Amino acid sequence: MRIFVRLAVAATAMLVSASAMAADQVKLTVHHFLNQMAPAQTRLIEPWAKRVEEESGGRISVEIYPSMSLGGKPNQLFQQAEDGIADIVWTVAGYTPGRFPKLEVFELPFVHLNDPVATNLAIRDMLASDFADEFKTVKPLLVHVHAGQTLNMVDAPVRSPADVQGRKIRIPGRVGGWVVEALGGSPIGMPVPDVPAAISKRVIDGVMVPFEVVPSLKLDQLTRGPGEGANGERFGTAVFIFAMNKAKYDGLPEDLKAVIDRNSGADFAREIGHAWLEAEEVGRKAYTDRGIDIAKLTPDELAAFRTALAPVETRWIEDAATKGIDGAALVARARERVAAHGE
Repeated sequence: MRIFVRLAVAATAMLVSASAMAADQVKLTVHHFLNQMAPAQTRLIEPWAKRVEEESGGRISVEIYPSMSLGGKPNQLFQQAEDGIADIVWTVAGYTPGRFPKLEVFELPFVHLNDPVATNLAIRDMLASDFADEFKTVKPLLVHVHAGQTLNMVDAPVRSPADVQGRKIRIPGRVGGWVVEALGGSPIGMPVPDVPAAISKRVIDGVMVPFEVVPSLKLDQLTRGPGEGANGERFGTAVFIFAMNKAKYDGLPEDLKAVIDRNSGADFAREIGHAWLEAEEVGRKAYTDRGIDIAKLTPDELAAFRTALAPVETRWIEDAATKGIDGAALVARARERVAAHGE
């Protein structure tokens, strides 16, 4: 496994040539938008790459390109997987608005609650039955969520919808924007790597992110108001896609396809859910080590958010209907599958 942060045009040509040196050797490039210290790389991509390399007996090699080092912008990653610019990408579904109108159901507030293991398995349950048409151009290896969005403010915790009114909040995608609007705030869209500079310049007053990104973005040094429900409930989540170029997968020998398939099943979804929960604790500790308390909403305070955010679900269902999608059925099925995999 090799990790690249910078890439020259000449080096690209050499790597492409190297991949064709032997018919029984397969090189896979993995491209993503976070730095090499982020959990996406250290807890998902690197362990996956190591297993694939070992199980293939060294016939598959994996080269990882963090921080958009193969070029382009984060919102182009899924297209790069489709076009074969990268063999595999890890990206956020919400960075390409309109591409995943059904999958978006899992971003709604209070569909995902506090357990990424349950939600990852729920998504897997629905992948073939409900979302297959959204992934027909790639080979999905994993579709997963993080532990959920906290409302993390620069000054003080949000304890009621009124605390968001008039505030500028970085959002991860369209549904996050609707959440902020429902709370009276102004949504600001930007990739998560841009957040530290935006906070420093007070372009934004807060950010919707999970705790796992706190150390890599140094949010414990930039914000003072993290919060969540008493049982870890969040204000929605983001859906991530780890996907392979379809032609690359289809062109593999059958035994190497089997290696990829063994490493893209329910066990992988479960593993990454647990990994993200562990990463959350690292982010929480970054705050508590600095003496910053993480606010826990009381049941009454959380109920006020549930009431304020109920129109987001209605809005999503109505919007889905304009695309010929039965949104209410998808919401019900998503909640049912999450509950089925919960404790």
